[in-house]
Amino acid sequence: MNNEQYKIYIDKVIRRVEAARLKVSDYHIVKIVAISKYSNSQDIQKLYQIGQRAFGENKVQDLKLKIKDLDELPLEWHFVGNLQKNKINNLLDINPSLFHALDSLELANELQKKLLAKDKTLDALLQINSAKEESKYGVMPEDAKNIYEQIVTNCPNINLKGVMSIGAHSDNKEVIKKSFDTTYEIYKSLDGASICSMGMSGDFELAIECGSNMVRLGSIIFNK
Repeated sequence: MNNEQYKIYIDKVIRRVEAARLKVSDYHIVKIVAISKYSNSQDIQKLYQIGQRAFGENKVQDLKLKIKDLDELPLEWHFVGNLQKNKINNLLDINPSLFHALDSLELANELQKKLLAKDKTLDALLQINSAKEESKYGVMPEDAKNIYEQIVTNCPNINLKGVMSIGAHSDNKEVIKKSFDTTYEIYKSLDGASICSMGMSGDFELAIECGSNMVRLGSIIFNK
């Protein structure tokens, strides 16, 4: 696929995002984070050339390498993966724009200690396991508001911006919708929350229609 064909392809993806957005409201804004974990620096440059600025990685080492490789470009880097405690310092040294997967109060407390020691802050989203699936990380929906508020109170170096969740692993659209609705209702109940990150390549339109204002697109946007 040459550059012109790729631009046409991306325009189709953008139109799908726009159509879903307009079902919510003319004023509803949706940010696309391009998840580049299966893509290389050349792929990222191609997307940059047609206007994409926010990119996400799910491994700290991969994020570090791509930031270094693409240092000359004004990119916004997100970390979307599960964070192991022994990788916290490595992530904080990279200083991502947003950490999507703050999945427990325990991790928040560890992050707070390390951030305080480094005199840094970190923008983050609380991950909610809205479908209550054993294969997924995140806090349970019934605990989410309380944990969110505890982090705001007790972890001042973490700037919670909102919530993130992954749609239910199901072929049933209603089951997936229910998981998104659950996350969105929690999001609406949180004082000061501005980001509701839901939706990936296979379900982003439904997620947007359920209120998502940030989608994480990997395979579909890189045409993999």
